[in-house]
Amino acid sequence: MHNESGQLRPHPVESAADRTSFFPRRVPHVIPAPLALTRAQTARLRALLQDKRVRTEEGAFVVEGAKAVGDLLARFPRQVLTLVMTPTYLVRENASVRRLRHEATAKQYSCSELLFGKLSDLDAPQGILAVVQQATWDEQKVLSQSTILGIFGERLQDPSNVGAIIRTAAALDVDALWLSPGSADVYNPKVVRATSGALLSLPIFEADNVSLLIQHGCRIYAADVADRGTTLIDEIGEVPQKLVVAVGNEGSGLSAATRKAAALRFTIPLSRHVESLNVAATMAISTFHFSRLPKAG
Repeated sequence: MHNESGQLRPHPVESAADRTSFFPRRVPHVIPAPLALTRAQTARLRALLQDKRVRTEEGAFVVEGAKAVGDLLARFPRQVLTLVMTPTYLVRENASVRRLRHEATAKQYSCSELLFGKLSDLDAPQGILAVVQQATWDEQKVLSQSTILGIFGERLQDPSNVGAIIRTAAALDVDALWLSPGSADVYNPKVVRATSGALLSLPIFEADNVSLLIQHGCRIYAADVADRGTTLIDEIGEVPQKLVVAVGNEGSGLSAATRKAAALRFTIPLSRHVESLNVAATMAISTFHFSRLPKAG
């Protein structure tokens, strides 16, 4: 939580130094000698990794791994608030990442291999993680665009699927992703890892349903199982100016309300030996196909 000055509100177990230095929003540039991670800071970092509520309150999330952190320092250096490293990582650090780290404004800390292993979400920790400021996006600005290619994910509960969808959507220049309540937290460490660094590139919003999208002129194309009301995807020759592709829960698919609200329900033809596609694969195939079609009107 933040007070009126923008600083984090104190936690009972922290000193004043802990409260003002661990998650800075902006700090002067220094070439850091990593400070020792304190017990209070370790507890806060563990909470950030494990608790969605804490991530929301702090407006931050954790990225782990040398490549992922290096990519962030190269592309979004001002979003990186804090770095935590082990002595072994510092000895082996890639020279280009070291240069980026020395140029960063992030606070930098060190901790033992044993402590880092307890914090890490990886089976084989690489000895570096970053606390990163969450991105903020203007939903009204996105919805006011004359053309939109978006994704609506309904109750997508598998973090790996959500991460893969974010990564694919960013790669295909999708304008935005909307997720319904009950979907996996996009800042969950498993989701973050599956995005491969694309999380800060894609506008992501929460939406209870597709009604707001429809109010702003979007037409919903719903990915569905084949039945008498669906259209084969390869029979679709053009798309509306503002299109949102809806994909549903891994087990139960889209809700009846979303299917009813859709302007079109489509299906991807499959081999008779395969019953269905993974939701991330469905999203990738359909979005790629629709992105290459001419727009109606």
